[in-house]
Amino acid sequence: MGVHDEEISMKESNRRDRQAGSVKNGVKVHDIEALDASDSDIGLCGWLLVLLSIILMLVTLPISIWMCIKIVKEYERAIIFRLGRILRGGAKGPGLFFILPCTDSFINVDMRTITFDIPPQEVLTKDSVTVSVDGVVYYRVQNATLAVANITNADAATRLLAQTTLRNVLGTKNLAEILSDREEIAHSMQSTLDDATDDWGIKVERVEIKDVKLPLQLQRAMAAEAEASREARAKVIAAEGEMNASRALKEASLVIAESPSALQLRYLQTLNTIAAEKNSTIIFPLPLDMMKGFIKP
Repeated sequence: MGVHDEEISMKESNRRDRQAGSVKNGVKVHDIEALDASDSDIGLCGWLLVLLSIILMLVTLPISIWMCIKIVKEYERAIIFRLGRILRGGAKGPGLFFILPCTDSFINVDMRTITFDIPPQEVLTKDSVTVSVDGVVYYRVQNATLAVANITNADAATRLLAQTTLRNVLGTKNLAEILSDREEIAHSMQSTLDDATDDWGIKVERVEIKDVKLPLQLQRAMAAEAEASREARAKVIAAEGEMNASRALKEASLVIAESPSALQLRYLQTLNTIAAEKNSTIIFPLPLDMMKGFIKP
């Protein structure tokens, strides 16, 4: 447990250091350099096409204004491509933004937290037991530019990576660890996924293990084992009770042996208890000590 926690803390600290050294005002340094160079690399022909697009927009006013002004919602960001290159400044929005006809195109990126279920995965545990495990992942797009430029489909890639990560993590655990240490497994998966999706602009916020399904034969074997264990504990408890009861009876017999009249009092108390519980006829034998005065020597 301690070594595992140290490894996770080291990964998180390295990741924070890497992000701190390569991020400037929320955007990575290499992203800033790429965006700064995007407009300057379109060349003379590119600038000519942009100029023609501006002239076309001005000629067709006010009709073209409906094609040039776009709106993105509060939870969305727009990545604008000008002649195939990402426009300087990165993602636009929320609100209004302006594009040029013919030369500009854009892609909307949803910045809200997305959740998806990991399909049940057949996993062979470390102690050679086959289990079916499923889970749920919560993630969001942290950098819209990276999510569009660095990967074809960030959502599909994150889903596939979550499935493989679940199998890889559970393959190193025993069945008992999977059943008892779900929180630790989920935290390990979240850290691994977050590190892997960092270059895609994806932030994995939470991972949860939903259900662990065992084979029917294994369930029966575990149930029989648990029942036998409970029966064994019940027998031990019953034996301890009998032992304590015998010790108490031994102490009571020693007390009664010191005073013979105590046995008669105890006998009368028992008769009183029986008469209070059930209305029945009680045959009360007279003690022989009471008859000694009537017996002639």
